[in-house]
Amino acid sequence: MAKEDEMLAELKKIRELLTPVPPPPKEKPKNLAKEFLEFIKQYKILGLAAAFIIGLAVNALILSLAQDIITPIIGIFIPGFNTIADIKLGPFGIGNFIAAAINFLIVAIIIFLIVKLATRFGID
Repeated sequence: MAKEDEMLAELKKIRELLTPVPPPPKEKPKNLAKEFLEFIKQYKILGLAAAFIIGLAVNALILSLAQDIITPIIGIFIPGFNTIADIKLGPFGIGNFIAAAINFLIVAIIIFLIVKLATRFGID
């Protein structure tokens, strides 16, 4: 019987080791204002908001450059058209699409140059 008692005691120890430990009691809930401030600090929301607003301003500047300066210059080299928006291919008015594609390329190139310049100065 002693051997069976030892085996039972060992099995009880194994069961205790395998039984999950209950989670520690949760902290008291914080008030909403403190939680919100921690959220803003942890995820750097103000910096993200500032970057977003600056991004909108830069986007407006770049689109103005593309639409008001570069696109009319390209329109000069296409005979018979005052602006790119006037270009048609059969019944399809593809001028606006071409203008949007040119705007996209200009924005992408300028953003690439800004990021490249920023990394050169060590700004991440």
